[in-house]
Amino acid sequence: MTTTAPALDLTADPVELTAALVDVPSVSGDEGALAGAIEHALRTQAPHLEVVRSGASVLARTNLGRPRRVLLAGHIDTVPIAGNVPSRRDGDTLFGCGTSDMKAGDAVIAHLAVTLTEPAHDLTVVFYDCEEIEAARNGLGRIERELPEWLRADLAILGEPTDGMVEAGCQGTLRAEVRTMGRRAHSARSWLGDNAIHRAGQVLSRLAAYRPRRVDIDGCEYREGLQAVKVTGGVAGNVVPDEAVVTVNFRFAPDRSADQAVAHVREVLDGFDVEVTDLSPGALPGLAAPAAQEFLAATGATPRAKYGWTDVSRFAALGVPAINYGPGDPNLAHTREEHVDVARIREATEVLRRFLTG
Repeated sequence: MTTTAPALDLTADPVELTAALVDVPSVSGDEGALAGAIEHALRTQAPHLEVVRSGASVLARTNLGRPRRVLLAGHIDTVPIAGNVPSRRDGDTLFGCGTSDMKAGDAVIAHLAVTLTEPAHDLTVVFYDCEEIEAARNGLGRIERELPEWLRADLAILGEPTDGMVEAGCQGTLRAEVRTMGRRAHSARSWLGDNAIHRAGQVLSRLAAYRPRRVDIDGCEYREGLQAVKVTGGVAGNVVPDEAVVTVNFRFAPDRSADQAVAHVREVLDGFDVEVTDLSPGALPGLAAPAAQEFLAATGATPRAKYGWTDVSRFAALGVPAINYGPGDPNLAHTREEHVDVARIREATEVLRRFLTG
């Protein structure tokens, strides 16, 4: 589905701008109309910005020669619409697909990019595509390959939903398939076979007995978790199965590297066939960076660990300190009733404005 987007007024109240962004459907892979509208608005309403387009991503930046550069990033795609577009307002609540994750954050970023013509820090804004689907299609990966200089900064702030809190770093994530093998036989003569599903019970027992770490990094507590998330196996109702697969997910603290995470899972499940199918490293908090300290002072908030993986990991891998800060509630992301408190949108706008103007 391709939608023709209306003209956007990026100088408008960020609450109204959030509604306008929600009203342009932008399910992952179909962000072109919204990207085009954002690009046109930046080019016509922000002559102080250099603007480029990369696929369905739009980037803009100041070049004022400031001693530090701050990058604000937000993905413009959403999960599939669930009868929640167009947006609707009910008192102090704005409902709609992407309100929380993360068009409210996008609206704040776009509004500040246009209205702050003399920021205390040079500013880069990145609106990117395909965050909600497989990592290989993520727009930041393409930008890193084609326009790497655009991702250089002293601090990156991702507008991911944090309910107005500062969430530092992120967990790493690993998925693996643990395969158990047996011998197929007729269930009436089960003693002739070896039940692979029963063998998988040993895998589940180890996972049930696993005691995850809690790790404090820069005052943020990261909690690890190793879980079975899927079990498959079986041939027919009268056959002893000869194969079973337990899919596990390991959410690991950012003090572990990706290789260390793999080694840990293999150690826990020693003796079983473990095949890693997906792996993304975490990101350390990066709170010691001077720009991060300035931002924390501007918010007055106590940072907490980010539970889950976000694109701060990509910036950390580039050596850019990165944090998550946005007006949306992460618990509402991807739900039919997704919504955002309009007061959070205005609060986030003012906090970032205060920080960016020094």
